[in-house]
Amino acid sequence: VQLQASGGGLVQAGGSLRLSCITSGTIFSRNTMGWYRQAPGKQREVVATIRSGGETYYVDSVKGRFTISRTNAKNTVYLQMNNLKPEDTGVYSCRDLTNNYWGQGTQVTVSS
Repeated sequence: VQLQASGGGLVQAGGSLRLSCITSGTIFSRNTMGWYRQAPGKQREVVATIRSGGETYYVDSVKGRFTISRTNAKNTVYLQMNNLKPEDTGVYSCRDLTNNYWGQGTQVTVSS
């Protein structure tokens, strides 16, 4: 099983980034997928999740700015991040919640 995240980078406050996570080795369409982040000196937190049926969840701090989506035909989950803030800085990881697999992280840095 592999989860490969990409799309992180350095962006100014107010900017946008799109993260992608390609998975293999599971029946992706059946899985609940999520994005998590860990800021320096803080515990990892869930940012957003999406169920197999498309139902989504967002942590309050990103509602209205981030959008999680999935393309089952590509075994990929996305996180569109708009109006980024410095407090969004951290390592973002994707997770297969159904099978409890984690991908490697991708760094997101938002400068003020």
